[in-house]
Amino acid sequence: MAEKEHRVEFKKETVSKLLSGHFKEDKTRLSSDATILMSEMLKVLVQEAALRSLKQAESEDCDQVHIEHFEKILPQLLLDF
Repeated sequence: MAEKEHRVEFKKETVSKLLSGHFKEDKTRLSSDATILMSEMLKVLVQEAALRSLKQAESEDCDQVHIEHFEKILPQLLLDF
């Protein structure tokens, strides 16, 4: 059976609200291109975190990924991004 490829994306409205919440001035606006770019960056970050967590779990001979695996990869992940 062929595997279905799931396309995961962040909603543009959600990303826009997250970013806008950190603006110091109310007049600051976010372009559509910036929102799309940030959505892609978030997607890459989440995919990389999931992959590194999986590799960490495999290196510990675990068959499931737990939060502890994510916590172990988080410092290096944040330094890489």
